[in-house]
Amino acid sequence: MLNLYPFKRVLKVAFLFLIKGPLPLSPLWDRFFKGGEGHFIVYVHSSPRYHLNVSKTSAFYGRQIPSQATEWGSMSLVDAERRLLANALLDFSNERFVLLSDGCIPLYDFVTIYRYLLRSDHSFVHSYDEDTENGRGRYSRHLAPAIKLSQWRKGAQWFELHRSLAVNIVAEDKYYNLFRKYAGSLNYPDEHYIPTYLSIFYGASIANRTLTWVDWSTRGPHPATFGRRNITEGFIQSIRNNATTCSYNFRPTSVCFLFARKFSRDALEPLLNISPTVMRF
Repeated sequence: MLNLYPFKRVLKVAFLFLIKGPLPLSPLWDRFFKGGEGHFIVYVHSSPRYHLNVSKTSAFYGRQIPSQATEWGSMSLVDAERRLLANALLDFSNERFVLLSDGCIPLYDFVTIYRYLLRSDHSFVHSYDEDTENGRGRYSRHLAPAIKLSQWRKGAQWFELHRSLAVNIVAEDKYYNLFRKYAGSLNYPDEHYIPTYLSIFYGASIANRTLTWVDWSTRGPHPATFGRRNITEGFIQSIRNNATTCSYNFRPTSVCFLFARKFSRDALEPLLNISPTVMRF
């Protein structure tokens, strides 16, 4: 294969953390990253006034990017995602890009997750047509004719992208500007912009599923949050075994989720206690 880069390229995974304030689970992530040096890099988008206070030995030290304020359910979240991707794309070694929140945890060790991502033929973006008030009901007729109702898609915000798709999302402006222009008539554009755009132009490149497990059994606008009382080896194993099978490189697999959310601050200690035996780090 023709080498398109003027140097030996060690492929990295860019871990993109979209937060507002503190990152209470950073000690767990630092343990996860240990041993993966040279194969990952962290980027943090936070509230502009927030300074992430971690030790110089942390993977998060000095990794905040120039940020803007975000508001839940608004176009500002799409802006933050594109800002994270744009900063991460400046490092030519970054090959895969994972969007994470302050309440996310890894479910496996670094090597397992790294190999899963780098060996995948697809990007992991959830994109589906939902004929409900929260699906097609969020479509705005102002988006036509560029985006038809039949092309409108919904999906989880938490994506994983190959470099080529990350470049396309940052570079394109037609559909982004449409979303921005009519953001006032769109609900939760962060759940629709990337799923819709990629479905229209790069549908064959996405696995049509997310790698981040969440519990929506609360049936509210936010998923369930898990704290100290919930953290057991059995609970983490149940998340890893939640899906019976999914597709990976066109073959069925039982490893469908690599990350999970939403975990609170007081979940840190029990997670650190079980991570060596359950997550293997």
